[in-house]
Amino acid sequence: MTRSGLSALSIAELRPLLRRREVSAREVLEAVEERINAVDGKIGAYLSRDFGAAAVEAEKADVNLPLGGVPIAIKDIINVAGQPCTCASKILRGYRAPYNATVIEKLRAAGAIPFGKTNLDEFAMGSSTENSSAQLTRNPWDLSRVPGGSSGGSAAAVAIDAAFGALGTDTGGSIRQPAALSGIVGVKPSYGRVSRYGLTAFASSLDQVGSLTKTVRDSALIMNAIAGPDPCDTTCLNEPVPDYAAGLGRGLKGVRLGLPKEYMIEGIDSPVRQAVDVAVKHLASLGAEIVEVSLPHTDYSISVYYILATAEASANLARFDGVRYGYRAENPTDLLDFYGRTREEGFGAEVKRRIILGTYVLSSGYYDAYYLRAQKVRELIRRDFEQALAKVDALVSPTSPTPAFKIGEKTSDPLQMYLADIFTNAGNLAGICGISLPCGFARSESGRTLPIGLQFLGKALDEARIFEIAYAYEQSTEWHKARPSLNDQNIVGK
Repeated sequence: MTRSGLSALSIAELRPLLRRREVSAREVLEAVEERINAVDGKIGAYLSRDFGAAAVEAEKADVNLPLGGVPIAIKDIINVAGQPCTCASKILRGYRAPYNATVIEKLRAAGAIPFGKTNLDEFAMGSSTENSSAQLTRNPWDLSRVPGGSSGGSAAAVAIDAAFGALGTDTGGSIRQPAALSGIVGVKPSYGRVSRYGLTAFASSLDQVGSLTKTVRDSALIMNAIAGPDPCDTTCLNEPVPDYAAGLGRGLKGVRLGLPKEYMIEGIDSPVRQAVDVAVKHLASLGAEIVEVSLPHTDYSISVYYILATAEASANLARFDGVRYGYRAENPTDLLDFYGRTREEGFGAEVKRRIILGTYVLSSGYYDAYYLRAQKVRELIRRDFEQALAKVDALVSPTSPTPAFKIGEKTSDPLQMYLADIFTNAGNLAGICGISLPCGFARSESGRTLPIGLQFLGKALDEARIFEIAYAYEQSTEWHKARPSLNDQNIVGK
């Protein structure tokens, strides 16, 4: 098989070739490197790569391990010892991680090879990857559009076969939304299912590490590797981890799927609504029972999210002050000037906006009116999901209200950007699991094909069920087999 053919394989397709020694881990790594060199100049998915260190790992890879010899890209907000961890922020430019995140240790224990760091919205704050201080990442289906965010670099790399799989993080939809906009599979595990140790925190009660892959089976394989308890993270649950790949293929007979009436609303793009309607009917034809359910506090989820997430960001980002590492302002007049200018010059506009909002809602006189009230409504949202999921096995909905939007289209209106996560952020507030996978295509005004994502949400720690449901849908359709082409595209715009 040619190297170009190698990079197009899924992890599940690649693994037998490695085990039978038909290809070596070094050849697989070189195939990825060649693909990145060929396409990333147009896409801008990667912030850094270390193929030298990865080649050393590839030479001694145990291909009999579950992910033995498989190169995996890592969102540049997760620590990989010796590699940059900039969080796409000027304030961390030049910083190198001194230790491995637990998910990196677990990936390596499963035989995977972390080789490169992908672009993101600065500190994972955004829905388009336009907030990166480093570079712009483009959607490989249409170079004039965004790949989604904040894990846009990971999503674009997987979509264009410049990675077999990637890790991302999901605080309000930052894995699932870019997966939908880029035409791949994205998984947000339940809160506490995967360790956050070594992840640069944005909102500690919402953040979760997950995967972006070409197929549902690949996502299950990565989840097998990264899930489980961690003594370094007290929020990580000490619960047994099932074999997520073992239950794939069971079908949908007897499965009850809830369709939240609050999610099929005005404002969804017509192609998205049509694709999801067709997908729901298809699920019914596979044997699933479709039940209308209600999530009555849905209207409050965006407001609650942007109170709680910004409050936690305000606290978490206080550590970045230029004293111990990272960017520091030159020639300060005094300590106050040093702190103020370092943070003003080092953080981007969206990060500063969220720090200011978060500091405001935590301030004396406003804490009760905003933060405390938001926590109470968060509990109501959690109960909505608990009650709905007591009646069904999973919920089904659009992942994003629109296909990929144009670069620059929403940057001047933060509220419109925030609404891109309207169907995803409530799952983070509730701490449940979710998966997005392709379910159709829209057409842009220029005739480009734009992917549409279908979301399944499941009970906390019920990832095995949503993998089974998503796999049954995926294997009965062809959407996941489509791949973008750069041959007829040139970079236009920013």
